[in-house]
Amino acid sequence: MKKATRAPLILNTISQMHRVMEIPEPEHPLVSIVDFKDIRAHNEILADGLLLNVYMIAIKKDYKGKIIYGQSQYDFDEGMMSFIAPGQICYQSEPGYEPLAGSMLIFHPDFIRGYALDKNIKGFEFFSYSANEALYLSKKEETMIEGIFESIAQEYHNNMDRFSHDVIISHIELLLTYCNRFYNRQFITRKINNNNLLTKLEELLENHFKNSENKGLPTVKHLADSLNVSSSYLSDMLRAHTGQNAQQHIHNKLIEKAKEVLTTTQLSVSEIAYQLGFEYPQGFSKLFKTKTNISPLEFRKMFN
Repeated sequence: MKKATRAPLILNTISQMHRVMEIPEPEHPLVSIVDFKDIRAHNEILADGLLLNVYMIAIKKDYKGKIIYGQSQYDFDEGMMSFIAPGQICYQSEPGYEPLAGSMLIFHPDFIRGYALDKNIKGFEFFSYSANEALYLSKKEETMIEGIFESIAQEYHNNMDRFSHDVIISHIELLLTYCNRFYNRQFITRKINNNNLLTKLEELLENHFKNSENKGLPTVKHLADSLNVSSSYLSDMLRAHTGQNAQQHIHNKLIEKAKEVLTTTQLSVSEIAYQLGFEYPQGFSKLFKTKTNISPLEFRKMFN
């Protein structure tokens, strides 16, 4: 199995993705829909791996390659849809293949911030580390999914108004609900593998943040001990599959949880800091600003 030979390219914004694909700037800073025929750089993009900090849902046609994502390999010899969540490396295991048709929907986690989808999206297993197959669609299902993509594209290319965000979110929710139905049909005779290390790590972090009051911040040593591996092994594994060491991974999860609480509750910054496990609110505010370039209160104002 091919491994990335150099450090992966980290893409944090929709604009960065557009520049890498050599296509015009997006019409919205937090969401975009792209036709594969418009992309000018295919193989170069995945040659050394991409670390995407956005969500990507893709429909690919006439593509016979294999995409490595997380710890598994997506096989597109038959499947046509793939789902990539923020924070994982993906790269092409067999160079030379390009999708001849199809499109992809890209959206930043902040696009769904404050909506129910922000929490619910974690329940869609096809975004999980443990998913390892593309989604194969019947012709009827394919037509249905393409219709939703087209509705999103029409809204995206229209002049944005105060309803546009809500409309696109609604279409994304509908898209994911249908895909969930189709995935459950596809996996009716087999189960997704939930035993790999990355999946267990995500479960540990999620459980910690659900019950983090008075527990302090999650530490690399505690997580490694819980997974029965050494701290160095955990960091090496994460670096290989996410481009980040264990401490960076923890910090990113902390910030994502903080954003969720900031946009869905009226808790003060100090209360949020203590809830997440920080000993001092200043430490939380400093980390948040380092990672996002704005303070927690400034971030909250963006969604009020």
